[in-house]
Amino acid sequence: MATTNRTKLSNLYGNWAPGSPLTSADLAARSISADLAVHYVRAGWLTRLARGVYCRPNDVLQLHPCLLLLERTIDGLHVGGKSSLDWYGVRHYVSQQPVLQLYGWTAAKLPDWFTERFPAEYHRKRLFDEIPGALLHVGPFEKRVGAARVSAPERGFLEVLSEVGVRQPLKEARELAESGYGLRADVLRELLQRCTSVKTVRLCLQLGGELSLPWAKKLDPSHLPTGSARAWVSRSSDGLLVLKP
Repeated sequence: MATTNRTKLSNLYGNWAPGSPLTSADLAARSISADLAVHYVRAGWLTRLARGVYCRPNDVLQLHPCLLLLERTIDGLHVGGKSSLDWYGVRHYVSQQPVLQLYGWTAAKLPDWFTERFPAEYHRKRLFDEIPGALLHVGPFEKRVGAARVSAPERGFLEVLSEVGVRQPLKEARELAESGYGLRADVLRELLQRCTSVKTVRLCLQLGGELSLPWAKKLDPSHLPTGSARAWVSRSSDGLLVLKP
């Protein structure tokens, strides 16, 4: 029995990428039962991060494999907002310790083992008419194999705008808009047409026009969900925000 268990452990290590956490289901798929996993933890051959989550002893966890694991448990989880813009080089300034912005469809709490290693915030948001299994313009970062899902810059920009008046300063949103000179009009158009937030649509059009951004000239407001012909007013942390109809 001991020889069998050591063979299983050897096979596990041989097919376990460093920096990647595994769940109890992952271990079971490798013929390692819950009882055997407990034995490995007690023997120091596995480290238990939380109930049902394990890593190699003294392993340094990597961000992308950890996000891939969370994607399996939180519907629609992806890197978005300011973090997705930062990943794609659309930024006004670089924070020394940026907080990772994660979005998803369901109410959820990020596990402590994750946030202790990767400072992050999770937001439940349904900004577009879509389904969690087929998010609009969300995919593996730079289409890399094994990369976490991230919003395209255009979606990330709209996710930022959706937070204005809530937790996002308007001044910073404007600065990010200035940095988004190269955003794709066709992608923005598709996202705006399926956007469920009138405020977000109006703010995108207004900032694009005020800053004379090239993509703004290619968007026809009459074909976008801008709501009623009344001004939309909100008080943000850095002043009164008035959005034109």
